[in-house]
Amino acid sequence: MRTPRFLYFDLGNVLLNFDHRQACRQMGDVAGISADKVWDVVFASDLELRYEAGELDDRQFYEAFCQATDSRADFDKLLLAGSEIFTPNFSMSPLVAALDAARYPLGILSNTCPGHWRYCSDGRYGLITEAFHFYALSYELGACKPAAKIFEGAAKLAGVPAEEIFFVDDVAANVAGAKAAGFDAVQYTTTPQLVADLRARGLKFNY
Repeated sequence: MRTPRFLYFDLGNVLLNFDHRQACRQMGDVAGISADKVWDVVFASDLELRYEAGELDDRQFYEAFCQATDSRADFDKLLLAGSEIFTPNFSMSPLVAALDAARYPLGILSNTCPGHWRYCSDGRYGLITEAFHFYALSYELGACKPAAKIFEGAAKLAGVPAEEIFFVDDVAANVAGAKAAGFDAVQYTTTPQLVADLRARGLKFNY
């Protein structure tokens, strides 16, 4: 295996853990509807996917939600309720810090929406803003993993050929999509396994 020149990490359930069911409960509380109704409208439909793919901005997502649920929650409170669902994967912090200290270029490659990204990148998680300097985000690139378009955009952003990029994601289909686009990709299971995967590719870092 060749040593990569660039490392991309997925955000959700790799760097930060998240819970969509929590989002449903919190959004339901704000909107005065059931969590099950929120699930049906946002996640069981294509609404969240369209938001993450950049087809809808914040206001369009809000209006679609209100129409589908026959509710009219406070705009800012609803977006916050849908975004306040992340917790750090603390096992990843020392690994990312070690890779950053070793001066490997690091990026985040994530299916995410504007509301979630604002919440995660506002400084509350120093790991996100201090160690990573490249952000390949689905809503900005106009495509969600595992579509080829997002990986092509991510490679262009990184400025290196796809075959020289390493990517880790918790979803098998996204790993397959990355490999089809030419990336060297692995599925995240545990941080120790990821360390072993990186060292097997010749990366040297103090961890």
